[in-house]
Amino acid sequence: MATRALPPHGSYARANGSPGYRPPCKCEPCLIGRRAAKKRERVNRQLGRTNHCDATQARTRLNQLNQVMGWEDIAKAAATSAAHLREIASGRLPRIKKTTHSKIMGIQPTPTGGQYIDATRSIRQVRALQTAGHSAEAIAAAASTNRSRILPLLNGYPRLRRSLATRIDTAYEALATRKGDSTRSRNRAHREGWAPPGAWDDDTIGNPAAHPEWTGACGTDRGYWMHALQKLPMCDRCEQAHQDWLTEREHLTPAERNRARFRARVGASQREADLAHDARELIRVSGLTTEQAAERLAVTRQHLQQAMLRHPEEAAA
Repeated sequence: MATRALPPHGSYARANGSPGYRPPCKCEPCLIGRRAAKKRERVNRQLGRTNHCDATQARTRLNQLNQVMGWEDIAKAAATSAAHLREIASGRLPRIKKTTHSKIMGIQPTPTGGQYIDATRSIRQVRALQTAGHSAEAIAAAASTNRSRILPLLNGYPRLRRSLATRIDTAYEALATRKGDSTRSRNRAHREGWAPPGAWDDDTIGNPAAHPEWTGACGTDRGYWMHALQKLPMCDRCEQAHQDWLTEREHLTPAERNRARFRARVGASQREADLAHDARELIRVSGLTTEQAAERLAVTRQHLQQAMLRHPEEAAA
């Protein structure tokens, strides 16, 4: 642990000492500095002046700074302790010294990796990698971290440092298109109903309100049948959509309802095969990339790739 530098001779902090940490300094500059500080304090008290001010403005500023900076980084810039700043930011210190106020207000936001951020994106990334068979150890190695930092995210821990989130982004980019060899990870992911990389894109994976797009039709009855046909974990939206579909057809006879179910099942099976076929034609004839073909077909790139994997091109006879 690094030793804290001593305040300079002549300062009140050096002259007054710190109980349990360092004794008061008795040198001449320190004695003069201590007498001058005491005199200022006495004069200000007699004139009704105060060395303290309301902490509301500083509290607001600290919470703004903490959006892009960690507490240790802010404390270093303010020449104080992180614990003291957290006391101010939480509102437990309603008044603070004017010097502390000035230091806090003078800090310029400087993005660092030390602050804690919402973990939604990272949680979904590590869980998606597990569906591909990547173990916590493999994910940790790709993220240049250790397994103990990956496990809490798999279990849904809501916050993490920005620097770790950046490293997990790197691991996800490296592993998302590769298959791992951990059967245990795949089994857990299937048991928990975690969505694979193909169900997410960069615009939605970090949005807490977004849902995974397992089938390209999630939230509809067609999505329900695509889940069932491809033996994918059933998502809540498709389950609800199928229940709504059944409710709308309660007036039908059992035979009519079964025929309708059969038609819906066949339609869902054919749609993804047609999607894969159309994409290959666009890529082959028009020279489009997979991403451009997905945009033309109004589906996500990940969903199109999954459709093409599930419906490989038949070899010519």
